[in-house]
Amino acid sequence: MVEQASAWVESPLQMLCAVEAHHAGLLGPETAVVPRAGLRPLKATRKELRRLGLPEGLELAEPRERMPRRVQAVGDAFSGKVQLRWLTSNPGRIVIVDDGLATIRLLELLAAGPYRPLLRARAHPTALRAALGLAAALRLRLSKVSVFTALDVDKKLEDAVRRAGVDLVRHDFAWLRAQPPSAEGPAERTVVLGTSLVRNGLVHRDHYLRWLTDLASQEPVAYYPHRREDPVDVALIRERPGITVHDAGAPAELTLRGLDPGQRVLSLPSTAITSLRVLLSPRGVAVEPVDVPDDWWTSRAAPALRSHLTGVSG
Repeated sequence: MVEQASAWVESPLQMLCAVEAHHAGLLGPETAVVPRAGLRPLKATRKELRRLGLPEGLELAEPRERMPRRVQAVGDAFSGKVQLRWLTSNPGRIVIVDDGLATIRLLELLAAGPYRPLLRARAHPTALRAALGLAAALRLRLSKVSVFTALDVDKKLEDAVRRAGVDLVRHDFAWLRAQPPSAEGPAERTVVLGTSLVRNGLVHRDHYLRWLTDLASQEPVAYYPHRREDPVDVALIRERPGITVHDAGAPAELTLRGLDPGQRVLSLPSTAITSLRVLLSPRGVAVEPVDVPDDWWTSRAAPALRSHLTGVSG
């Protein structure tokens, strides 16, 4: 009897990339993708994926409050719950599926050596939390680890990751690209992806809203909010003339596959730019990063962080 692998996902992109990892053969012939309960974007993503022809052997399981006891694939390597599970179980091979910008942070830490705690950027951990992050890093060194990503990874970083014993597996959304679009895209020529930079305190709200207003004064705009965007900000954007807000819930990689040649996608720095270029460029859809002017950044956005954001989405 073939043992079913488990993938624990906590974001729409993680869910999509878990499906791609199964399709690529990283998780074995049978995989249950288990979403964390109580997250509306995951519910929408699960519903959208079920409309497609899922890869053979893959099950989109019912949402759960707790992680499976033994989990082979995760998206958030910085989660305290995930790290504790690694330490209290014997996962064998560990597959870490793409989670956007956090994936680059993880690769940098893995490349830096075994004594760099797995902690989020800009985190201010307690001594206990730092100890858990260090123990998790050491645990990975004793496991067979694969990082499954569609992001562009600098050659120098890629080489360092491989020297650290981590298998870096690249993908280009092969399964998703083979699926027909499940719905037409928006009628507007210009689509703007929402950002979490405002809510995270890295970009000034008034500058961002003014840019959207100016853009919509020139042409109609379809706006797809970021899943972590402040609902108050989304309500303000909804009131702007010329802007239609689409509450898709599912990730842009799924919802924007129906865009037509001549349409374009604009986004502030985001790893979604990379994945959307893979999916939409063959359709003649332009995916354009929007440079953040210096006066948009707040004092919380250190120069190194600004450079990092620009680098992963340029």
